[in-house]
Amino acid sequence: MVRNVAGVMAELEPEDFYLLSGVEQGMRFSEWVNRGKLPELSNLTSEEVEYRLDRCATRGLIERKTIQYEGYTLTAEGYDALALRTFSKRDTIEGVGAPLGVGKESDVLEVQSYRPLALKFHREGYTNFREVMRERDYASDKQHVSWLYTARKAAEREYEALEALYPEVSVPRPIDQNRHAIVMAKLEGVELDRAKLPDEQVVGVLDLILRELASAYQVGYVHADMSEYNVAVSESGVTVFDWPQAVSTDHDNARELLSRDVSNLVSYFERKYPRNLPDLDVDSVSESLAADDFETVRNHA
Repeated sequence: MVRNVAGVMAELEPEDFYLLSGVEQGMRFSEWVNRGKLPELSNLTSEEVEYRLDRCATRGLIERKTIQYEGYTLTAEGYDALALRTFSKRDTIEGVGAPLGVGKESDVLEVQSYRPLALKFHREGYTNFREVMRERDYASDKQHVSWLYTARKAAEREYEALEALYPEVSVPRPIDQNRHAIVMAKLEGVELDRAKLPDEQVVGVLDLILRELASAYQVGYVHADMSEYNVAVSESGVTVFDWPQAVSTDHDNARELLSRDVSNLVSYFERKYPRNLPDLDVDSVSESLAADDFETVRNHA
């Protein structure tokens, strides 16, 4: 999806981005933006809007729908193009490379730059908007909330968490953020669920992850979506990633969410390495993490 957009970026002209930005502005108030409002929103003439609509639609950047009026909306690719242009103008990235990971709520790609970076596009709400609005705390006084808002909000929250956590916690180093996209340091190693840990390293790796959760709690955050898919394991240690659902330790349910994170991790290790893991009391481990009692954490793990 994103690589296709990267391929057409060179074909797009400034006026194409004016149109895309105009549709983006209109989507603050309605899912489908009235064709008649686009000249004002994009600062283009009606004739220019007509020409740009055809160009952007042909490239899959916008969709058209006739309801009580002729309306247009951004596709995920169109929103990607706007973010990519901003990153390019900021000299954050030089190009987009191979996919690093694709999920239902995000796409992660390699960034062409002078250092190993990754580009993450949040997709929250694009295909399951109502479900995301129920599960995520994206309350707003706005009468209309679009998938653009939920995806951008997720990116903003994750970037804010990464900035607060790095470098005290082993998380990807944040580089830049725009709209629904984040540029960060590229992860080392492989995801925990794909790693095959030697018997003598199982307890040690769990200990490392628990310590990172404890450090995050002391900084002021609970991951709130911890699993074997959100940890990378390498020779240099572990990295905890995917923080859009993180909550402050001041949150009413912070301790409960911390306990759930620990439970998810322990359950995974018990399933995959049942002969290498001692019996663990999840509640006791969670209390030790919250209390910054690293020695007790080590004893538990």
